Amino acid sequence: MRKFLLLITVLVFCMAAFAGSLPQTAQAKTIFVTIGTGGITGVYYPTGGAIAKIVNQKRKIYGIRATVESTGGSVFNVNAVMAGDLEFGVVQSDRQYQAWNGLAEWKDKGPQKDLRAVFTIHPESITLVAAEDANIRTIQDLRGKRVNIGNPGSGQRQNSIDALENAGIDWKTDIKAEGVKAAEAPGLLQDGRIDAFFYTVGHPNGNIKEATSGKRKVRIVPITGVDKLLAKFPYYARAIVPVKFYPGATNKEDVETFGVKATFVTSIKVPDKVVYAITKEVFDNFEAFKKLHPAYSVLTKKNMLEGMSAPIHPGAMKYYKEAGLM
Repeated sequence: MRKFLLLITVLVFCMAAFAGSLPQTAQAKTIFVTIGTGGITGVYYPTGGAIAKIVNQKRKIYGIRATVESTGGSVFNVNAVMAGDLEFGVVQSDRQYQAWNGLAEWKDKGPQKDLRAVFTIHPESITLVAAEDANIRTIQDLRGKRVNIGNPGSGQRQNSIDALENAGIDWKTDIKAEGVKAAEAPGLLQDGRIDAFFYTVGHPNGNIKEATSGKRKVRIVPITGVDKLLAKFPYYARAIVPVKFYPGATNKEDVETFGVKATFVTSIKVPDKVVYAITKEVFDNFEAFKKLHPAYSVLTKKNMLEGMSAPIHPGAMKYYKEAGLM
């Protein structure tokens, strides 16, 4: 009887140990990562979704399950990645620069030295939209005009000021500067209350479509001669506004400008193999990735490695060296 009870006890113990090991085994096989984006109506959210979609197609190979979270945007994403609440985040390139160097929102916290860059994505172009009847063909023609540079506290306001100062224009004295939100600018332009407005945005964009679809004819003005600006601020990069997105504009060719970039960031604490897998899948499926959103149409593998200011994560660097991109 004792032998029988002992045997039962051993069997029960073994079964419990085996059953207890199952969830751990399953958990070990799947690594869950979350990508922080922005509002669901912006470009950041579908960008995170596009990356997750490509990675999840190889879930059985890599054991990675990527999900997307709508967040407050760049600053939130940096802080959440640093805190370990997110594994990845979509972040504006100037915010990446500021976080790494301990500037702006990170002035009190200090440099975020665990921040790592993975790649950059779509450009967010400093877009200058002007009424045809205002005779604005270059940024120099803004002198004396009524121009919306963006509301105080907005990222685009500083972008506008940088563009103007680079052109030798004092925004306080050389133009009649307005400070309204981007959403209000198209209506003001069509109503004749302003002559032009700046907007830092990925393309295509609904506001620009609204501005170029009214009765008042509108053009997108090129912003050139930015070599010194790009050298001074490493988070800026050259950009193009594709006119195919705005058939109502009077432009016949794509428009040169500059801008920040949406960047994909992570923490040094995220395992190399995870970052390597995500980087590899995006770049190995580059053409398929480009088709996932119209804003990606201007992407090249080369320009996806421009505009990063934090060090590249070792997992991403491993892929770039294997692929001959670095």
